[in-house]
Amino acid sequence: MNPAEFLSQKFYEYYRSARITLPERFPRREWAYIPFGGTMARHIGLYSSGQVHEFLVRRVPQHVYHSAAYYQNPAAPTMAEKGWMGADLIFDLDSDHISGAEKMSYEEQLDNVKKEFAKLVEEFLLGDFGFDPRHVSINFSGGRGYHAHISDPRMLALSSEERREIVDYITGVGINLDLIIKEESAGARRYGAERYAIKSLRMPKPDEPGWRGRISRSIIAMAEELASMEKEQAVKRLAQAGIGKKPAEKILSELTPERLERIKEGNLDQSRALKSFFTKEALGSSAVTLTKGTTDEPVTSDVKRLIRLSDSLHGKTGLRVVQIPLDDLKNFDPLRDAVAFSAEPVKIKIKKPTKIKLGGEKFALVEGETEVPEFVAVFLVARGAAEPL
Repeated sequence: MNPAEFLSQKFYEYYRSARITLPERFPRREWAYIPFGGTMARHIGLYSSGQVHEFLVRRVPQHVYHSAAYYQNPAAPTMAEKGWMGADLIFDLDSDHISGAEKMSYEEQLDNVKKEFAKLVEEFLLGDFGFDPRHVSINFSGGRGYHAHISDPRMLALSSEERREIVDYITGVGINLDLIIKEESAGARRYGAERYAIKSLRMPKPDEPGWRGRISRSIIAMAEELASMEKEQAVKRLAQAGIGKKPAEKILSELTPERLERIKEGNLDQSRALKSFFTKEALGSSAVTLTKGTTDEPVTSDVKRLIRLSDSLHGKTGLRVVQIPLDDLKNFDPLRDAVAFSAEPVKIKIKKPTKIKLGGEKFALVEGETEVPEFVAVFLVARGAAEPL
């Protein structure tokens, strides 16, 4: 049995009895899928839960999607004929958006993207924008990341440009840090006959709303982190931010206990080195990375975007697309909670030594034939790391 046949059979068994969470107003959405060994088919309309079930069992998709948009005629063959009625606001974070992801294991990638996603949900969607939790749905994608769906009626009619403005706010584009970290007069000193003004760099109170408080909280957290480190460790931490050894040593020499206390009070004093480092790092660590690079068009601004169906299977992992209650995000473990298959033994051939953590267990597999739980077999075959026997 080849990998596509194996996976197709396993996916068929799953869909035959799966309980699928349907999106809101699903008859108004376009549906699409990619079959095993085929190309995407779209412009499909499904108008009842029975039709959805029949579609999944008959087509056995490797990947299945629905539109974020609502249409008058979702099955029309062209976008112009569909009659766009509005679209949910969608955010899509993948681990390949995270700096250094290519050097991480799959488990490490998922851990890091979840932290970034939690920041998006808690600080921006529920925090700054104040969306009602009833209108916020969050999903593990089944692959390398997470989706947030905003169904707030006020968002549905937003244009691509208006959605892009939301993206810019979340990613920190266009923020003028000089309006946040301000130079203020702190008195004057006299040297002989000359009188010199004393300037102080002031930042907002950390409990202020929006980006002002966010930048201050980030600066204070970084200052405390550096102050708690040994000098060599702190220099390495600064090197990760692109700071050379001499500038790093200057920053650390200026970060005295007295200055740390003043920073907590909102005063960066006159240290340009501290301001330059802290403001740059504070913006980077506080913003959410929604794209691989500055030129990528993010999912959010695409009003005709397709998004994965909840409870469907991801064709490259065999993991389930899981809708997560907001309160459960912190404890959600995709390598445990998104497992869709049983622990029944299945024989496979490992292509190269592999270590994985899946279903709450750790597996160290050597090259050659072996027997593993079904959920491990599906995962490894889907990722191309094993062949079915």
